Amino acid sequence: QVQLVESGGGFVQAGGSLRLSCAASGRGFSFYFMGWFRQAPGKEREFVAAIRSSGGVTDYAESVKGRFTISRDNAKNTLYLQMNSLKPEDTAVYYCAASATYDSRWYQAARFYDYWGQGTQVTVSS
Repeated sequence: QVQLVESGGGFVQAGGSLRLSCAASGRGFSFYFMGWFRQAPGKEREFVAAIRSSGGVTDYAESVKGRFTISRDNAKNTLYLQMNSLKPEDTAVYYCAASATYDSRWYQAARFYDYWGQGTQVTVSS
């Protein structure tokens, strides 16, 4: 089992940058497939980015490709999301999530993940 705590959210103007962190406690962080999701008011939770346990393979939603970078430091039990060129439509609560398994068919679906953090708010003004 793993516990996840996000940090780094805040208020930023369009074009700015933020770096989110997700600190994991518990056993076996380095073995988990990790993802970032976001949820805006009145909308469903949506996939943002994911990274394999080794960190060697990543994937992104089309809406954030070229602007966001997911990474992990297994020695520090921490997942990151570097967000550049932020837009007002990036405003949402951002969640990190962990899955004990990997399935290329389902990892962009929220139900694929076993553990979730509490979320951190990101607000981008125009």
